[in-house]
Amino acid sequence: MTETVNAADDGTIDVGGKSYMADAKGALVPLEMVKPAHKLEDELVRKIMRYADDLSAQIARFRGHTMTDLGEFDALLAQEYGVTKGGPKGNRTYQSHDGLMKVQVQVSDFIDFGPQLQIAKRLLDECLNEWAADSRPEIRAVITRAFNTDKEGKVNRAEIFMLLRLDIEDPRWQEAMRAIRDAMRVTGSKEYVRFYRRDRVTDRWQAVTIDLARAS
Repeated sequence: MTETVNAADDGTIDVGGKSYMADAKGALVPLEMVKPAHKLEDELVRKIMRYADDLSAQIARFRGHTMTDLGEFDALLAQEYGVTKGGPKGNRTYQSHDGLMKVQVQVSDFIDFGPQLQIAKRLLDECLNEWAADSRPEIRAVITRAFNTDKEGKVNRAEIFMLLRLDIEDPRWQEAMRAIRDAMRVTGSKEYVRFYRRDRVTDRWQAVTIDLARAS
């Protein structure tokens, strides 16, 4: 005869009229064998997670409605007035008429680098070898950091962009910078929505934080 198994919201599992709790290995532990402290911790975590799941779903719905509303507004502007919001990268700012509230949409590109990056590295190494002692240590340090790969085998993008800002006239350096720019490939993008308000138009904008990790 097969025993009836019923799982409750409180984490207990009823098997044939007896209560158990599953442990991290998947084994069923009789309820009376579970330490009181572990029961209290389990209850606490389940309570917090119920709120977290509800809040996560609410934020997801809010973001979906926000992007839909902004998209419909953009379409209305394009249809009725022949104008579009934002710049070529898709960044947009929407502001209340009194100038006290605004919503910003920022598009961040995910950038990867193609094989031209290795050509750039070779040219920069040639520059460093020839400059030798005359090369500034800070430039050598930036180059080293830029091409040091992390544990995922990726170069340091921030330091790569730092190289592009350096003004060095050496033709090989310029060619290396061109190779870096040619190596850049946008592999995707993500839209971020941010919200701001202020009490007076002379005040600085204050972010309306809905990121739980940053809330305080």
